[in-house]
Amino acid sequence: MEMNVPNYITDVLNILYNSGFEGYLVGGCVRDAMMGKTPHDFDLTTNALPKEMLSVFSSYRIIETGIKHGTVTVVSDGENVEITTYRIDGKYLDNRRPEEVTFTRNLHEDLSRRDFTVNALAYSPKDGLVDIFDGVTDLENRVIRCVGDADKRFNEDGLRIMRALRFSSVLDFDIDEETSKSIHKNKNLLKNISAERIYTELKKLVCGKRAKSIIREYTDVFETVFFMISDDVDKFVANAEKTDKLSQNPSLRLASLLFGFDNAVVRKFMNSLKPDNKSLFEVSELNLMSQQSIGCDKVSVRHLMGKYDSQFIEMLSELKKAYCNDFDYDEFMHCYNAQKEQNPCVSLKTMNFTGSDLISLGIERGPVIGNIMNKLLELVISDQCENDFEKLKTHAKKLIAENKNEN
Repeated sequence: MEMNVPNYITDVLNILYNSGFEGYLVGGCVRDAMMGKTPHDFDLTTNALPKEMLSVFSSYRIIETGIKHGTVTVVSDGENVEITTYRIDGKYLDNRRPEEVTFTRNLHEDLSRRDFTVNALAYSPKDGLVDIFDGVTDLENRVIRCVGDADKRFNEDGLRIMRALRFSSVLDFDIDEETSKSIHKNKNLLKNISAERIYTELKKLVCGKRAKSIIREYTDVFETVFFMISDDVDKFVANAEKTDKLSQNPSLRLASLLFGFDNAVVRKFMNSLKPDNKSLFEVSELNLMSQQSIGCDKVSVRHLMGKYDSQFIEMLSELKKAYCNDFDYDEFMHCYNAQKEQNPCVSLKTMNFTGSDLISLGIERGPVIGNIMNKLLELVISDQCENDFEKLKTHAKKLIAENKNEN
């Protein structure tokens, strides 16, 4: 095997070689290259100790933030290159991180601590491919298999359970039988893993090719992590059957899995993952809006455009198409695309009349301004008034007079 390695990586490796040290690309970049994909992230490992790396790369800019665990970041041609000393992990008391790390000069010992055989491949432009655990065969057979004893690997780091499911989903690989048994057996280890790390894996998993079969085959794992779906886990699994019909957007696919669940359950599910505010809003709002009737006429579409961005509207329409037989997706998208092309006024921000203009007509500051402005916007959205200052002013005077008569 010959791997296409960028010059900024080759430069770093050559410095290690010329200084008498070993240096290998390791993990996902080697796996991806073996699969014919173009790697984007490159992790390097070496028998050079951290202090030796500091000396070897003394003429380079170095970032030492991971040096305690053996990682030195070298800036090569403007790119950050992480280089980690071969190491042996100590005992894992929290099912996540080793209590201590021991450095070693032996590549075999370093590869032995890695999660899956397809990620335990190492490559050097100088020495070629190193495949101690038959990862190449597993790649060829499209199998996810733990390095060594699966129970040990998962007890070292419970997140590896989610990683196994994610790799299977994204790479479209089977999970080895012993690894699969161990996942079911050790599923409770995920309770010790941070929500943020689970969310990172879940977002990738649900967008994978095998998302629906993974959720079907490992329902017990998802129910263990997301206890709030237990009362209706069959719905969760049934919803998974539709994931591959949707765009590969994490928020859309999560909203699909949670379709039909009470919004309180949806929010509990999402809050348990500690997502960013945008994702929390999208999934929760998609859940609410997908269960409401949405018209395909221009006024209904304009109201949506005034409230949501284009990405959200397109996700919502996909969700409605997948679950709601009474929703005419083609008609909706035809109307929506036509309105996008027209670029009509759909919000107060783009209306050619402001609250200040109302005040100039004698309205005092207060809720009345908001009420009248919203009525004016509704007239514009429904084509009862052009988005023209003078015409809006005329309607505003009428609304002001009506408001005075009502009071």
